[in-house]
Amino acid sequence: MSTKWIATLLLLQMSCYFRSGNCGKVLVWPMEFSHWMNLKTILDKLVQRGHEVTVLRHSASIFLDTSKSSGFMFENFPVPISNDELKIFFAQWVMDWIDNVQTDTCLMYSPTLDKMMKDYSDVAYDLCKAAVLNKQLMTKLQKSKFDVLLSDAIGPCGELIAEMLKIPFVYSLRFSPGYYMEKYSAGLLVPPSYVPMILSGLSGQMSFWERVENMICRFYFDFWFQTFEEKKWDQFYSEVLGRPTTLAELLNKAEMWLIRSYWDLEFPRPTLPNIEFVGGLHCKPAKPLPKEMEDFVQSSGEDGVVVFSLGSMVSNMTEEKATAIASALAQIPQKVIWRFEGKKPKTLGPNTQLYKWIPQNDLLGHPKAKAFITHGGANGLYEAIHHGIPMVGIPLFGEQRDNIAHMVAKGAAVGLDYKTISRSDLLNALEAVLNDASYKENAMRLSTIHHDQPMKPLDRAVFWIEFVMRHKGAKHLRPLAHNLTWFQYYSLDVLGFLLACVAAIAFLVVKCSLFFYHNFVKTEKKKKE
Repeated sequence: MSTKWIATLLLLQMSCYFRSGNCGKVLVWPMEFSHWMNLKTILDKLVQRGHEVTVLRHSASIFLDTSKSSGFMFENFPVPISNDELKIFFAQWVMDWIDNVQTDTCLMYSPTLDKMMKDYSDVAYDLCKAAVLNKQLMTKLQKSKFDVLLSDAIGPCGELIAEMLKIPFVYSLRFSPGYYMEKYSAGLLVPPSYVPMILSGLSGQMSFWERVENMICRFYFDFWFQTFEEKKWDQFYSEVLGRPTTLAELLNKAEMWLIRSYWDLEFPRPTLPNIEFVGGLHCKPAKPLPKEMEDFVQSSGEDGVVVFSLGSMVSNMTEEKATAIASALAQIPQKVIWRFEGKKPKTLGPNTQLYKWIPQNDLLGHPKAKAFITHGGANGLYEAIHHGIPMVGIPLFGEQRDNIAHMVAKGAAVGLDYKTISRSDLLNALEAVLNDASYKENAMRLSTIHHDQPMKPLDRAVFWIEFVMRHKGAKHLRPLAHNLTWFQYYSLDVLGFLLACVAAIAFLVVKCSLFFYHNFVKTEKKKKE
């Protein structure tokens, strides 16, 4: 490490003492791909504020590159899977979801999605087991005396490590299938009458039959679907801690939940004081484009540019589909910048340039950006919202279908089906978004909402992490519902008691009436006779 970099770190450490609260030590259990990009944004900010950040990095990690300069440290540990094997697993897992999971309704998820989540759970289990059973690693972590652990809840283990180290922990989370964690661990209310279940593909504006579907989706996720193989995790957690416990019990102990969404994307819903919505925390002003790309963008004239990306987890598509998409793009007057890694389509028009990587945020923030063709990943979606760019959504997997459904309902996007998309479908969608001014107006309205906050999302996220560090937790914000059993939460015991009282009173009234009848009315009748 250079002398200049060391001096910078020392200055950051010293500057922390001039703010409210002292510098702290943050331990991180991260996730890969876009999850890491979001988490890294928070970590960079924590380092800027003088905190010492240590990231647990397994040997098969895909995105956590220790060679790149950063202000935080890595604790490396070996796992029984190679980097290539993990890449293949995730690539196959995503393609299985795209090709094999029927997304018309949640009723068609089983059994494919159930098996996929079991496979994912097994991989996460192996990574967690390699970390917590590594005595040398855990001993070092114990001695380091961390103040807080930051974890992405979709990858279990952070809560177990926090329990072993006896430190508070904070979750960063986009979603869990069926709101499993948000409902049962965070206590977030999800009324099915107007809050669409995640992975349902519904928006907040539901018809009667959509509410019926939403209720059925809730039953599926509540009583059938398992995000993780709970029995296996419960047994492992109990063995490690030396006492009976469950994954759900440890998840419940999270001090704060930083949900990477906001009301520009979501529809209004009940929330809790230990849940903070920080969607778009990674968004930033656009930077200048590379010269070659800037020249191409400027050559578009008044027509402008369309930005096209299906994300980092999808690196190929069938030649037939690529040909149809390229043919549609060739028909519009705008120039197109397409992030694409496959074989160059034969129908590619002179208005389209292919890149293996693009500075997406900088392109969307460019004055000539007119539309964004996206898979609906939360990162790209928020960059489009941030810059006020209307979208054509082609969701692929995960919550992307929900994201696009919300944008369609808010009038800022047109949605298409990846499996059935044709040249005419894409062309019609693009012409609608580019030529109908309402899409741009609605996108700008969402952008205004996104920017009009008393505190930036990233600053809110960092504030609450520092809050937990200063106060050794945030127990006063924790819903008391966590202290109740499920039948107490729904007041079934109270209702049972009240019903018993009503039944007892009714029984006594009937008994008294019969007694009065037999002893007085009947007796009087006999006397008269």
